[in-house]
Amino acid sequence: MTTTVNPVLRVAPAAPAEAAAHFRAGLAFHTDVSDVAAALDSGGDPGFVLVDTRSTEAWDQGHIPGALHLPTGLVPERAGQLLDPTVPVVTYCWGPGCNGAARAALALAELGHQVKEMLGGFEYWVREGLEFETWQGRERRAPDPLTAPVNAGDCGC
Repeated sequence: MTTTVNPVLRVAPAAPAEAAAHFRAGLAFHTDVSDVAAALDSGGDPGFVLVDTRSTEAWDQGHIPGALHLPTGLVPERAGQLLDPTVPVVTYCWGPGCNGAARAALALAELGHQVKEMLGGFEYWVREGLEFETWQGRERRAPDPLTAPVNAGDCGC
C-alpha cells in the first residue's frame, strides 16, 4: 500500500508558542498598505514617517501623499538631515517584486532608526484604490478585486 504524504503537512507545523513568536517578530518588521492608509487617514500624527525609497523618476510617476522621498542609495548621506531618529520610519518601494524598501530599511536600522517595511509597496497602494500623487496632481484608481474589497471600507483582516 502506498501512503500519500500531504504536501502541506510534510513538515509539521510549529508549536503554537513558536508560531506566535515567529508571527509577532514578522509584525515588528512589516506593516501593510491598509494599515498605513488607516494611520495616515486617522486625522492626527500617524506616529511614523513614510519614506518612498525609489528614484526621482519613479517618485514623479506616482507616490503616496505625505511620503518623504529618500532614494535607497541616498539613505546613508541624507537620513540624518531628513529624519528624526526618535520617530519610527516606514519604507516602501515599487512592490512585492522589489527589495529596495528592505535595503533602505536595513540602512536606516544601521543608522539607529526604528523601521518597518510596507508590504506591497506602491503597487498595492494603487491596486487597493488609494489616492496617489504624480507630477500632474492627485489620482485614484478603482480597487483591484483581487487585492481589496470593492464595496467595503476595509478587508476585515
